[in-house]
Amino acid sequence: MTEPVYPFVAVDVPRDRAEELGAHLFDLGAMGVEERDEQTLAKGAGSGKVTLVASFSTREEADEAIAALVEEDPSLAPRIEEIVGDAWRDAWKQHFEPFQFTSDVVVVPPWVAYEKKRADEHVLELEPGRAFGTGLHATTALVAEILHDRKTSLAGARVLDVGTGSGILALVALIYGAASALAIDNDAEVIDVVRENAERNGLADRVVVREQTIEHVTETFPVVLANIETRVLRPIAEDLTRAVAPSGLLILSGILAAEHDEIVARYTSLARPLRHLETRRRGDGTGDDWVAIAFAAS
Repeated sequence: MTEPVYPFVAVDVPRDRAEELGAHLFDLGAMGVEERDEQTLAKGAGSGKVTLVASFSTREEADEAIAALVEEDPSLAPRIEEIVGDAWRDAWKQHFEPFQFTSDVVVVPPWVAYEKKRADEHVLELEPGRAFGTGLHATTALVAEILHDRKTSLAGARVLDVGTGSGILALVALIYGAASALAIDNDAEVIDVVRENAERNGLADRVVVREQTIEHVTETFPVVLANIETRVLRPIAEDLTRAVAPSGLLILSGILAAEHDEIVARYTSLARPLRHLETRRRGDGTGDDWVAIAFAAS
């Protein structure tokens, strides 16, 4: 029996063009686009660049996309990567080991045996599946740090996690005392991933998972999380703010340090302006650092 062949287009791009070219790959027919940099599980090109890896249905479509990219910008050097068989789907597991997510939460893959190191340690079993969010990326860890330090805001609260991915942030919020969480994502494939992660941690009865976008959320929540990226956070600012209950907390991430001031200005100048509480930053001290921003609603 012939094994399936999966075609990918990989291209190394400057970080400030990653959003633009990632969207363009979708326009060229990509079924999905992964961004790899120094802080993702699969490393990118380094030196301030992002590696975009786009999956295509056929080799012909992938070749056409490469031709279009080169014609539009000869400085790009896109390349074909073909993977034979299905073993690649689980290859990343060998690199995903237990790690300290916050000072008192350890993320553990379900295929690894782990014993708590101290009494107050929380163990979060997590398998990302095809969803974004192992917790290894700075954008996710920064939000978790803010949740840790603002546990009083979480106590007994209902949490909305927008673009939930693996569900890791919703689950951490529950560990830190939230009463319940609504986890939403526009990717149908992550819904089962979140439910399974909630079940393996005994939290399924406190999590509702929906394939939904923020525009269709009509409730308000004392705590709202959105670890997405700036190009998405810009247009949904009004909808995100509307979902935050009076005196509630909004935490945004997926934002480059160079984009920080723009996002703060955007969210503090809405019809219902938010108050900037704090910014957390992680990286190597360059403009490629990531930030997470916390706001308070009026």
